[in-house]
Amino acid sequence: MLQDLRYGARMLLTSPGFTAVVVATLALGIGANAALFSVVNGVLLNPLPYPQPEQLVSIHQSKPNFETGAIPYPNFRDLQKENRTFSAMAISRGYGFNLTGMVESERVSAQLVSADFFSVLGLKPALGRVFAPGEDERGAGPVVLTAQTSGSANSAARRRRWAKTLPSTTEATRSSV
Repeated sequence: MLQDLRYGARMLLTSPGFTAVVVATLALGIGANAALFSVVNGVLLNPLPYPQPEQLVSIHQSKPNFETGAIPYPNFRDLQKENRTFSAMAISRGYGFNLTGMVESERVSAQLVSADFFSVLGLKPALGRVFAPGEDERGAGPVVLTAQTSGSANSAARRRRWAKTLPSTTEATRSSV
C-alpha cells in the first residue's frame, strides 16, 4: 500500500499541469457538493423552527400576473370566518418603509401580520407581549412589535432609538419577540 502511494505521488510530480487540473477539479467538486448539501440540509431536511412544523400550511392567491401572490386582508378575513379545515389561520405580508424623525432616516424591513400570527406559530415574546385580540381590526390603534435579530450588535441601541422615535400618541406597544 505504501509503495502504491509513493508511485502515485511520483506520477503526479512528473506532470504538474495534469496535477493542477486534477486538484482543481476535486476542489471544485467537493466545494460544490458541500454547498449543495448545506442548502438541502437547511431547507429540506431540517424542520422549521416552530412547534409542530408539519401542521403549518402556506396559502397564496394567484393573480393574472403572479402565480403566487399575497391574499388581500379582507379576503383573508372572509377565509378565516368560513374556515372549517384549519385549527387557526394568520396572515403575514412583507413590507419595507423608511423610519424618519431621527438624525438619519433608516430603511426598515417589516412584516404586517394579523393578531393571531404568533399564536399560530407557537411563538412567545422574550420581552413584552404579543398582539391582543382585536388589535388587527379596522379602526384599532397601530401596534408595533420589534424583533431582536441575532448577530446584530447594534440592535439594542436601534430599539432604544426607535422607542424614542415611534410616536407614543398612537398607543404603539414596543416589545421584543
